[in-house]
Amino acid sequence: MARIAFILLCHKDPEGIVQQAERLTAAGDFMSIHFDARAKKADYQLIRRALASNPNVTFARRRIKCGWGEWSLVEATLAATEAAVAAFPQATHFYMLSGDCMSIKSAEFAHEFLEANDRDFIESFDFLSSDWIKTGMKEDRLIYRHFFNERGRKWWFYTSYEFQKRLGLTRKVPDDIQVMIGSQWWCLRRRTVEWVLKFCRERRDVMRFFRTTWIPDETFFQTLVRHLVPDAEIETRTLTFLMFSDYGMPVTFYNDHYDLLLSQDYLFARKISVDAAELKARLGDLWASEAVQFPISNEGRSLYGFITGRGRIGRRFAPRFWETEASLGHERELLLVVCKKWHVAKRLVERVRQLTDIPAIDYMFNEEATPLPDLGGIQTTLEKRTRHRRALLRMLFDYHGTNRLLVCLDPAAIDLLQDFYADRCVTRTLEIDCEFTDDYLLGHARRVGLAGERTPPEVLNRLLPTIRYDVRFESDRLRDANFPNLTRIRQAATVEENVAPLASFLSLPPETAREIAATHYLFTD
Repeated sequence: MARIAFILLCHKDPEGIVQQAERLTAAGDFMSIHFDARAKKADYQLIRRALASNPNVTFARRRIKCGWGEWSLVEATLAATEAAVAAFPQATHFYMLSGDCMSIKSAEFAHEFLEANDRDFIESFDFLSSDWIKTGMKEDRLIYRHFFNERGRKWWFYTSYEFQKRLGLTRKVPDDIQVMIGSQWWCLRRRTVEWVLKFCRERRDVMRFFRTTWIPDETFFQTLVRHLVPDAEIETRTLTFLMFSDYGMPVTFYNDHYDLLLSQDYLFARKISVDAAELKARLGDLWASEAVQFPISNEGRSLYGFITGRGRIGRRFAPRFWETEASLGHERELLLVVCKKWHVAKRLVERVRQLTDIPAIDYMFNEEATPLPDLGGIQTTLEKRTRHRRALLRMLFDYHGTNRLLVCLDPAAIDLLQDFYADRCVTRTLEIDCEFTDDYLLGHARRVGLAGERTPPEVLNRLLPTIRYDVRFESDRLRDANFPNLTRIRQAATVEENVAPLASFLSLPPETAREIAATHYLFTD
């Protein structure tokens, strides 16, 4: 059975570190601790005294002063790893943690998972070709030497960097090394760790290279593991669940995140709030539990994006020049069918195609598979369609040889509606007001990735009111915008009540509008 040696890098909360060590080693695992040399000596001594009698705990032989983005973080990790390899010959896996991490599965589950998956878990993407680095320095992290800490000695960092650039003092990556990048939180097999430590002793040229790269904790182990281990034995992901905000800061988890964390396809999570005492206690008890079933739904990231996005409704980049200067034209009429239930809008639009000569297009700004003619490439992706929306609509008017065009929109696309109403053309909107059962809303959550087939009922019950409010909010926002030429048909209304708004929207005789409204399966889910 797998036995884990945890490599713990920490710098604060000595009582929490002691509890974490005792909890994780109580299940028969091990821990090697590196406590930052910048931290208080008294805190370190407290940890040493509290864990002195625990045979499953060891410490790095040397404490290193660590700084963000520095080689010191890799050096500290190597020191703790070397101590673990020497002290715990029974360890089969080495799992890197921080003091902010906690288990979100049981020890029984973790051991069985590692036993069944004979591979190394580490993010390892090509440094130059991947988009892992979103902003800031990329190749310059490697080809220039970085002797100073960017956060602590900013002037020296950038002065040294600019000096090397002006003089062309670049360097080469070691010839046989392909630099990789990824998260620093890994889980490696014993054989892999021993290979890495042996490589460090033998390849002093590679060690010198990484010592002066910038943020080497994102590249050192990721590069060496990919260099030493066959690709088939590496799973390019971390077993620690972590998320980042829009501002690049790690998302912190609190007491009410317990159910969400358990349903993610990971063994640990970071960062757990220091103040989340209830969450820590529950997760601590969970690690020692047995025969627990974990339904994995893995919707954490999409759910986080959904919830945090509610606070940014309506924010939009400034219009591009092709949006502000382009117009569909005074003589043209744009008909917009707005409905959250896409299948309902598509059925209505299909009846419009059958009974009128109005060209009608489904959700082309929401579904990339929407059939469109070849318009020179502008129609190929959702991003292009949205960015060049007015130009796209002009081309569609021209392609169909018409001055009337019908398009379906999701009610969330308020920015598109505002943009179309700002145009010189005549814009009319038909809102289809549907009824939403709990089952439909939960199905919608699964379709858009907010929930999975195995999401626990308690999570769904908390999510449901938010989704229902979100749907209602979109409808209210549409009405509050006071768009002219806005009509509405309702699922709860009779056919006769829906005839007049349909006839007005489509400029059709009542008889034709009645045929469309009477479509017997129109609102069927």
